[in-house]
Formats: sequence, structure tokens, C-alpha cells
Amino acid sequence: MKLAQKLFTSMTIVLILVFISSNAFAVFGGKFKKLKPKEGNLYIPVNTVSDGKAHYFKAKADDGTMVDFFVVKSGDGIIRAAIDSCDVCYRSGKGYVQDGNVMVCTNCGRRFATDRINEVKGGCNPAPLARVIEGDNLVVSMKDINANAWYCKYK
Repeated sequence: MKLAQKLFTSMTIVLILVFISSNAFAVFGGKFKKLKPKEGNLYIPVNTVSDGKAHYFKAKADDGTMVDFFVVKSGDGIIRAAIDSCDVCYRSGKGYVQDGNVMVCTNCGRRFATDRINEVKGGCNPAPLARVIEGDNLVVSMKDINANAWYCKYK
């Protein structure tokens, strides 16, 4: 095989791999599960978010913005919810990832204990999202999704 053919084949393989890896979430459903409101609320079965892992969701606000948020059961046993953005880094559109019992801002690297989510707000803390447990469901009001849509306009 000529050098040019080898180079072309190698570059094609690299481009295919880059395309596949960068679009893997889109191809396989992504980390955000899309929720549709019912009677003005989003309903998440508690048993699906009680494992201590961050679960990511999105819902469309009235203005058309897709609002990303996460739900995590913290070490103290409370199910917490926050917008996947903060007051400082929201323009980056990068959100948070979980590392054990902390959520890490993927823009600035700051770390936030899961048991402080919904307790501390402002700055680079995950923006709190009001939620209640009704029966077997965690319930988030679309009014709160709409009020927090501005955090997700850059995603």
C-alpha cells in the first residue's frame, strides 16, 4: 500500500472514531432522559433515583429552552435536585459530573458535596431546584423549570 493510501485510511478511521465518540450520547440516548410534564409537573419514580448516583433529566420550558437538571440521593438519605448549571459557569453549558459524594463543575473544577445541594445556593454551587416527594414520585413543578430556564440557554 502506498504511503498516501495508508495516510488516507488512517485519517478516515480517526475521523470516524472521533465522530462516533463525540456523538455517542446522541446515538445511544445521552445521559439526559427527556421528561414530559403531566398536569404542570414532572414525575420521577423515587426508586429510579435512590441509588446514590446522579441521574440527569431535561424538560422543555415554556420558552422552548431545554432545561437540564440532575437528581441525586445524598449520603444523608435525602433526594436532591439541581439545575445542571450555576450562577457563575452557566455560560459554558458544561454542567456537573459526579465523583463519589461530590458533584464537580466541568467548567471550573469546583467540587460540591451532594449533601449540600439544595442547602447552599449562589456562586458556583449547583442551582437548587425545588422538589417534593409525593407517594412514589419525586415531583418537580414546571413553574420551577420555567423560572430556571435562563441557566440553560447556552447549552
